[in-house]
This record gives sequence, structure tokens and C-alpha cells, in this order.
Amino acid sequence: MAIYHPSHGLSLDVEALSGICGSVSIACWIVVFSPQVIENFRRGSADGLSLVFIVIWLLGDVFNIVGAVLQGVIPTMTILAVYYTFADMVLLGQCLYYRGFTPADAQPSSNEDTIADEANEESPLLSDGNTRGRSSSYPGVADAGLSASKHSTSTLRAILFNTTAMILVCAAGVAGWAVSMGSAARSKYPHQGQDTSPITTMESEGVRFDLWGQVFGYLSAVLYLGSRVPQLLLTYRRKSTEGVSILFFLFACVGNLTYVLSIFAYEPGCAKPERAYGGSQCEQ
Repeated sequence: MAIYHPSHGLSLDVEALSGICGSVSIACWIVVFSPQVIENFRRGSADGLSLVFIVIWLLGDVFNIVGAVLQGVIPTMTILAVYYTFADMVLLGQCLYYRGFTPADAQPSSNEDTIADEANEESPLLSDGNTRGRSSSYPGVADAGLSASKHSTSTLRAILFNTTAMILVCAAGVAGWAVSMGSAARSKYPHQGQDTSPITTMESEGVRFDLWGQVFGYLSAVLYLGSRVPQLLLTYRRKSTEGVSILFFLFACVGNLTYVLSIFAYEPGCAKPERAYGGSQCEQ
């Protein structure tokens, strides 16, 4: 009988990769709303977000809570679902505060018409404009070069900031997995190698499927998938992503990607030919 000892360290097998991806996914989803909340507060506006997008996402999280409670999942998943719902409510409250209680998204304004009107009222005649354009051509080129330099600097700064934020959040997820695995290893050692991890416990006890829990879970998934459509339509109509934090969607994309990878990398206990303490759970 093989007994696991904590001095053996953490082995990076397929199951470990599944745990790492799952922890990174949780870390991304915990902070996913923070960049957009900060962006809305900094701009004093929430016009970049579709109100329908936030409402549908909120309904998806509410159905997720109901499905988690009915299905009887582990408490951590229920707590995260409640946290996501409160975060949705904060974002929705921002939208209603800055935009008022208007159900429809703000229509894009025609900036070109406004600029054209200002030019017709303030600008000189065409012939004078050509003359002045020749005399002030060099300062205009200098100003354009300075503006381009500032724009490239701000873009590089934004890329570095977003990259650093993503690395820190992913590192926090990996660190959380390492701490949890170390704690689990220490708790297993006094039991002479008996595997008491939550996954193994759930597998040995069996999974109880609740019909309404599954229904609410699938409804939540459908709402999650459909919530992106209003935001895409609003961005298409505005022809701009101004007011939308790129970290908001980067965290969401990485969280979804690592969540899917954790599912594909996970190997059920019954699929393993041998356990560390001998035998296969398929024989039970």
C-alpha cells in the first residue's frame, strides 16, 4: 500500500493542471467586474455598456444560484454564485445612476454633424483657410507628431498595465491552488494515505441529480450565452468601444477558457486504473 507523504511535493499531472486551471478561472471571475466599475467611476458614465447585457447577465447569475441550491453543489460554488450576483447589482446600479432609469441603450450621437456645425459657424471662408493653412502648416505638423507620440506612449502604458494585471491574477490563482493542495496533503497524511479530497468524497458518495436544478442550470447557461449579443449590437451601432474596460472582457475570456480547460483536463476517479491506496473505484 503506497502512502503519500507531504515531503513528496506537488506533482504536476493532468489532475493538477485541471486544478490550476480551475483556480485561475475562479481568480479571474472574482475580479472580472472591478475594472469596469473603476472605468465607469473614472469617466462618470456608463454609456459604453448595454443595460440589457447587464440585466440578462444578472438573471443568469440568479438562475445559477437557484440551480446550485437545488442541485446541492459544494458551498464554494454557491458562495461564488451569490458574489457574482452582488457584483452584477453593483454594475447595474452604476448604469442606472449615471444614465437614469431608461430601459433602452443610448443611441450614438452624430459627432460629425456637430463638428460640421461648429465649423460652419466659426471657421473662415475657404480661400482664407487655404491661405492660413499654408502659413501655419509647420506648427500643425509638430502638434500632430506630438499627439501621435503621446498616443503611442499611452497605448504602451495600457498594454503593460493590462498584461501585468492578468499575470498577477493568474499567479494568484496558481498560488491559491498550491496552498489548497498543500493543506489537503497535510490533512491526508494522518489518515495513513486515505484520500479525503472533496472530489473523491463526492465520487464515492455518488452524484444526486435534481431535475429543477438542472433546468435552472441550463437556463443560466443560455442567458450567459445570449447576454453578449446586446453588447455586441451596441458596440456595432456606436462604432466604438469607448467606455468599455478591456480588462473586463479579458478576465471573462481567460476565466471561461481556463474553466473549459479544467473540465477537459479533469480525470474522474473511476477512470483511474489504480488509486494511491490501492484498487479502483470502478470496482465498488
